[in-house]
Parts: sequence; structure tokens; C-alpha cells
Amino acid sequence: MKPMTKRLVLLIAGCALGAWSLRTGYDVVVAQQRTRIVATRIFTGPDGQTHAEEIELKVAPSAKSTEVSDMAKATGVQFRRQAPNYFEDWHPAPRRQYVITLSGRGEIELGSGQKIPLGPGHILLAEDLTGKGHISRGVGTEDRISIFIPLAEK
Repeated sequence: MKPMTKRLVLLIAGCALGAWSLRTGYDVVVAQQRTRIVATRIFTGPDGQTHAEEIELKVAPSAKSTEVSDMAKATGVQFRRQAPNYFEDWHPAPRRQYVITLSGRGEIELGSGQKIPLGPGHILLAEDLTGKGHISRGVGTEDRISIFIPLAEK
């Protein structure tokens, strides 16, 4: 093989290998560890007390770089602003609902003494419809703004 032809073959092979190893933006996104979407679920246990668990909201690919959960049936949407010093003594949730903190801070306290912080982006699934319930209170110096999404009956 002539030296010029040999160089041309090596150049073409190198370009082909380089192109083969390139990744598209989508490939990189898929290869990265995705952030889990989690919610704190509060529910009434057999003991009549409110308990909490962290649940992962399952999502599946929908478009090139998008993942979505199954659609939940909701009955409405309500926005709420609470003063920094709000306090709601023991109470169960009035209905099954998602409560998502948009800004400000709060916490809920369970009968066990466990305190669950509610900060911006926190997703709470309230299902403690009976029993002793929980305490809700403001934390910090700014209003807490949240969105309530009541869920339709199962």
C-alpha cells in the first residue's frame, strides 16, 4: 500500500472510530443517575397513630429526555399561605391529598415525636384520615406557601 493511501485509510478509520464513540446529549442524560422523585407519605396505622414513610414516585420515559408518572385523579387545586408562626394542634388530614411546599418552611410532628421538615419542593402525601393525626407548625421567619391537591376517591 502506498504511504499516501495508508495515511488516508488511517484517517478514515480514525474519523469513523471517533464518530462511533460520540454521544448525543440524550445518551448522556440517560447515562446520568436521575434524581429520584420522593414524597413523604403519612398514614394512620392500626394503632390509631400517624406514621410516615418515604415513597418514590415512579416515572417512565415519555419523550426524548422526559419522564412522567401515571396520572393521578384530583378534585381540585388550592393554594395556601400561612404565617411563619402558624400552629395547628392535633388533627388528621381532611382528605387524601398532596401538599407541596413552594416556599417558606414548616414541619409536621407525629405522636412518636418524629418531626418531618416541610421545605421548598417537599412533597407530602397526607393519608392519615383517622386517629390522632399530626401537629402542623411554621418554622422560620417567612410565610409558607403551599399547594394542596385533593385526590379523587380510589
